[in-house]
Amino acid sequence: MRVVLTGGAGFIGANLCRTLSRTSDHEIVVLDDLSTGFSSNLEGTTAELVVGSILDAALVDETIRDAGAVVHLAARPSVPRSLADPMASHLANATGTIEVLEAARRESARAGKPVHVVVASSSSVYGATDILPKSEDLPTSPVSPYAASKLATEAYAVAYQRSFGLPVLCFRFFNVFGPLQAAGHAYAAVIPAFVSAALAGQPLVVHGDGLQSRDFTFVDTVTAVITDAIGRRVTFDSPVNLAFGTRTDLMTVIARLEALIGEPLAVDHTDPRPGDVRHSQADWSRLKKLFPDVDPVSLQEGLEATVEWFRSQ
Repeated sequence: MRVVLTGGAGFIGANLCRTLSRTSDHEIVVLDDLSTGFSSNLEGTTAELVVGSILDAALVDETIRDAGAVVHLAARPSVPRSLADPMASHLANATGTIEVLEAARRESARAGKPVHVVVASSSSVYGATDILPKSEDLPTSPVSPYAASKLATEAYAVAYQRSFGLPVLCFRFFNVFGPLQAAGHAYAAVIPAFVSAALAGQPLVVHGDGLQSRDFTFVDTVTAVITDAIGRRVTFDSPVNLAFGTRTDLMTVIARLEALIGEPLAVDHTDPRPGDVRHSQADWSRLKKLFPDVDPVSLQEGLEATVEWFRSQ
């Protein structure tokens, strides 16, 4: 089967390419404009890279032709980046998603069989909702342009399933981390930023008191779930949390990194960032029903693998 990954040269996409290359005989095609991804991430995989934008309707049509499945990961990530340029986040995340869904709808009609579409959303859509753990049935309350654009992403995906019968599965990711995750920029996610700084002997920058907590998910678990979803053509009529109900504050993460690296780590506390939520934790009841065999990698194992990867670079 031809499987198209939008944003497949990015962190999660490239890890998914590795999983698919290792566990299946799918024809893997990556569509990526390389704005945040890297072609080098695909080395050692069987993926074909098409360089271009999901906003290019003709290119998306051409890339998706003959595909049985599309995994839509392409996005403009980061809350701070969306605060700096809200319109760019909207175009990439909301408009880009509808371009991919339209291409999948056209290909389904042309081929006479539906294209299965897996779409990446974000736990940021819950926003200011204080209830923990966060069930998919909770109201959404985005507090950043990024979160609003990801809410639009999943809303379009679910609407296309209900309106046009396009088979869709929409995942809400919660703080995914692991190898290939870039650290050397202002919008880096927290774990790669911490690991990179720690190995370089630099202070770890913590926005606020460090007691904010997250449901960290190791990337290999995410790619295993998506691979299973593609193989079984899993669909659902509303978003699904892809996390496992853990909650770890940043100071605890730092303590674990200190133990792994074997020395005390300096911490530089700065002001909290606008748009950040205080706590995040998934209710994973729905995920468990859809993927009963999933075996998540623990935070400790994930941190060990991430530190090992950074040391190898």
